[in-house]
Amino acid sequence: MLDDEPGRKRRRFWVHPIVAQRCQKGQFHKLYTDLRQDAFKFKSYCRMSVATFDQLLDCLHPDLTLVDTSMRRSICPEQRLLVTLRFLATGNSFASLHFEFLLGISTISGIVSHTCEVIWQRLRAAVMPTPTAADWLRIADGFYQSVFFPNCIGALDGKHICVKKPPHSGSRYFNYKQYFSVVLMALADSNYKFVIVDIGAYGSTSDSRIFSAARMGERLRQNQLALPEPSRLPGSAGPPAPFVIVSDEGFALSPHMMRPFPRRDLDDRKRIFNYRLTRARRYVECAFGILSSKWRVFQSSIQMKPDNVTLVIQACVMLHNFTRIHDASTDADLGLNMTSSVSLDLSRPGRPGTAGLAVRELFADYFCSPEGALSWELDAIRGSR
Repeated sequence: MLDDEPGRKRRRFWVHPIVAQRCQKGQFHKLYTDLRQDAFKFKSYCRMSVATFDQLLDCLHPDLTLVDTSMRRSICPEQRLLVTLRFLATGNSFASLHFEFLLGISTISGIVSHTCEVIWQRLRAAVMPTPTAADWLRIADGFYQSVFFPNCIGALDGKHICVKKPPHSGSRYFNYKQYFSVVLMALADSNYKFVIVDIGAYGSTSDSRIFSAARMGERLRQNQLALPEPSRLPGSAGPPAPFVIVSDEGFALSPHMMRPFPRRDLDDRKRIFNYRLTRARRYVECAFGILSSKWRVFQSSIQMKPDNVTLVIQACVMLHNFTRIHDASTDADLGLNMTSSVSLDLSRPGRPGTAGLAVRELFADYFCSPEGALSWELDAIRGSR
């Protein structure tokens, strides 16, 4: 028998007496039915409405349904999803969830990892598909309607996700903010949804280097993102302008990547460009704020292995887009704080190329022209000096 092997700890119970009472005293069996009768309480608990939860469950149900065995009954898909959502919504430890749901700690760990992987695989094509030229045009129209920045196909930035230091990792995960992290690099649209993400880069790496090494950076350099052809800026008779991504000083300037003018020797024209770019760029920072406010696993250090941390981030990104599609009109009910938690990374600013400089000058001239100027922008930049 295995229990008789030398050095092996003998099991006291096949199922602990407390865990054996799961169907009578576990949180799922005691609360789930009652929670569904109260829309506000359900959303506070699961971070989504009942209808959205049901839609999500329908998508994931085939992969979360396991077979009963002669040894024990499987855990139902509803409970597996609820445990995972509760972990992502609170960041509580597996030990804490063990006493709430009366499931084994290792069982909860396996449920969370598996469900997060299923969420990523099942939802990715539906809520974050590969953008087409029509998608880029729709995103650009959203930015123009909301912040009057034409030909903008997204706001780009990176967010440091605090993690436990992986064994034997040296200083690779130690970032300039003085804690261990992995980086979520994301491109967001004007509806605070993520369009493209890159997850898992070392926290010690600068945003510019992460983007250059990421698949989206490589595809942008090789013109493989299916971007629309350059078009004239609204009302302008000037040359066609390419479609661009807006970013902060941590990224290199290029024909498709706009960053602010350097902070030295700024005149009104450059200040106006920086002001207009910042108004567009804030969408990715607000998207990160919504993400971490709703899924509070990001508000403390994630005590998991790097591969499982990646699964958690992937699942939260998918759930963020999924709830933005189905629950966006009621997100305010949760009192989400959309202030930015992202700081500038100035460690490795890229040297701007000639083509990138020309495109930035084209936008700067347009924002000061009668066709592109805003009536309040001069007051805004002079008030910020």
